[in-house]
Amino acid sequence: MVMRILLIEDEQKIANAIKRGLEQESYAVDVVYDGKEGFGKALNGKFDVLILDRMLPNIDDGLTICRAVRDHGFHQPILLLTARDSTRDRVEGLDSGADDYLVKPFSFEELLARVRALLRRPQQTEDTVLHVGDLSLRPDTFEVQRSKTPIELSRKEFSLLEYFMRNPGRILTKDQIIAHVWDFDADILPNTVEAFVASLRQKIDRPFQGKPLLQTVRGFGYKFGT
Repeated sequence: MVMRILLIEDEQKIANAIKRGLEQESYAVDVVYDGKEGFGKALNGKFDVLILDRMLPNIDDGLTICRAVRDHGFHQPILLLTARDSTRDRVEGLDSGADDYLVKPFSFEELLARVRALLRRPQQTEDTVLHVGDLSLRPDTFEVQRSKTPIELSRKEFSLLEYFMRNPGRILTKDQIIAHVWDFDADILPNTVEAFVASLRQKIDRPFQGKPLLQTVRGFGYKFGT
């Protein structure tokens, strides 16, 4: 699955260089140069890693974003970029919710290594089993059950269901689904998503009583949950 990274950095030259380097490593990268806009994107919760500068325009500082992300219950790794290298600054950054701290100037190779290390960290304990209604999914063992009945899924159907279950109640567009479920360089059309959604419905909704979990929001995309 392609990892999506949000990069919030007001120095455009640095930001664009980081974006190019990460994209060459097959990450999908969104760049924001403004603190206020970055704040809004970070609270979307759709990114796998956040990389943000501490000193940002139109916001107190990057720590404000760190705190807000954690206060909203998001657990994705946060890498803080800063020119401040005192022990006090590092402690303040980590206490605000950042997982790692990289002091400018830095090499791209070190940034990339830190991103990889953050992505290798185990998921939060609460993510060991995902639950939405009476449906459960275990990412570690690829087991899916509804009303205690095992459901057999293909690998792609499993990835699609996991993405839905990690975003309950959110309207997800076909473009978002393609970006998170298929490989970065895959040539996927919207009707491919429709076909997989239809197949998933046949397995997780049709055989069971009650309101379907997977809903179509006409003109927008799909929403998952009761």
